[in-house]
Amino acid sequence: MRLLPSAILALILPFQVATSASPPPNIVIIFMDDMGYADVSCFGAQGYQTPHIDQLAAEGRKFTNFHVAQPVCSASRAALLTGCYPNRVGIHGALGPSAKHGISSNEMTLAELVKQKGYATAAVGKWHVGSLPQFLPTKHGFDQYYGLPYSNDMWPFHPQAKKAFPKLPMIEDDHVVDEEVTPEEQTHLTTDYTTRGVQFIEKNKDKPFFLYLAHSMVHVPLFVSDKFKGKSGKGLFADVMLEVDWSVRQIMDALKKNGLEDNTWVIFTSDNGPWLSYGDHAGSTGPLREGKGTCWEGGTRVTGIMKWPGKIPAGTTTDTMLMTIDILPTIAHVIEAKLPEHKIDGLNCWPIVSGEPGAQNPHDFYAFYYEQNQLQAISSGDGRWKLQLPHSYRSLLPDGPKATGGIPVNYTQAKITESELYDLYGDLSESKNVAAQNPAEVARLQKHAETMRAELGDSLMKMPKGSGTREAGK
Repeated sequence: MRLLPSAILALILPFQVATSASPPPNIVIIFMDDMGYADVSCFGAQGYQTPHIDQLAAEGRKFTNFHVAQPVCSASRAALLTGCYPNRVGIHGALGPSAKHGISSNEMTLAELVKQKGYATAAVGKWHVGSLPQFLPTKHGFDQYYGLPYSNDMWPFHPQAKKAFPKLPMIEDDHVVDEEVTPEEQTHLTTDYTTRGVQFIEKNKDKPFFLYLAHSMVHVPLFVSDKFKGKSGKGLFADVMLEVDWSVRQIMDALKKNGLEDNTWVIFTSDNGPWLSYGDHAGSTGPLREGKGTCWEGGTRVTGIMKWPGKIPAGTTTDTMLMTIDILPTIAHVIEAKLPEHKIDGLNCWPIVSGEPGAQNPHDFYAFYYEQNQLQAISSGDGRWKLQLPHSYRSLLPDGPKATGGIPVNYTQAKITESELYDLYGDLSESKNVAAQNPAEVARLQKHAETMRAELGDSLMKMPKGSGTREAGK
């Protein structure tokens, strides 16, 4: 029997209503600090195991070509929270305790995005995108906050501090609850953050929620609770990773206990690569070159794991490139929230996240800035080609002294004088410059570099400011 248009609509409409009426997913982002690409066992960690993070990967999807926008704390966090290259929004480097700026109130954060759909929101842990009261999480869409306003090494107890730091405060919502965090209290950080995260999940189990759990570890100085001290048998760093692994289990158990596991999208990643000068107190980049503070792969390529049962295919791995700037627009697509009216740099990458056959990255290229607005590298959107532009960078001498006990060794300064091209599909370690053999790729990426210089500037080219930058909040 032939159906009239009205009859067809009657068949389709109930499905559409059921689909649109399904509850939006809870969102949990676990954001590590200075954790290297190979610091969890499913990404190649050596000498210890992270079974609960491995289980998250086994039940979800591994992203082996997952990047941060900049290889340093504040800039990286600004990118995740706004979907923008951090220099577009005026955030550079790592903000110190005396910084008078932060994310502008004119920017839309992830928390403000999900607020459109009635989410409860909480930030727990390290913030580091503005420590003055007007820049704290509760001024950027988060209902509640508990954590440190900046890095846990920016305090008077830092053994290698080059300047005097003020007392390190613990903040709850918008007020100081502990004006001086001590070394003893640092041993409880991971546990305290985890407890706060679990409490938030339990309190908001009957509504959609967004939990941003930003651990202070494994950034130096390293501290671990008594329950994990010495447990790995492989040193303090491994002990700290075991406690982080435990924390992931507590969060996942809380979701399961409250019947939320099937409708929660969990994202586990890091803000940049390891701080290699700290030796046995730093993590590993595995096969990648260099680490934190450089735009080589070891600085920007980080562990990426996502789980959402029935929506993200379990037990899968993709090497399709993604960047943290893509998380905000991808979440916006999934929950049908409106993006900000101003320009952002990330794009919806849900087809890649959800494992859609043949899904490709929608970006033509990604730009890698560092220092004070230096454009240091450009990669193709598919993650194959990477052009290292002329710049200086820090490196460790291969035969130099090795840091132990939390006391760093000095970096040396290296320099690229002419652009170098790397084929990351066949040379993940960026060891063979193939610029001479691929002039067309060099020219294509150079053209993209010129686009970015006009848009965001490049201090290396005496272009401190581009046409598309916005001021940080001050």
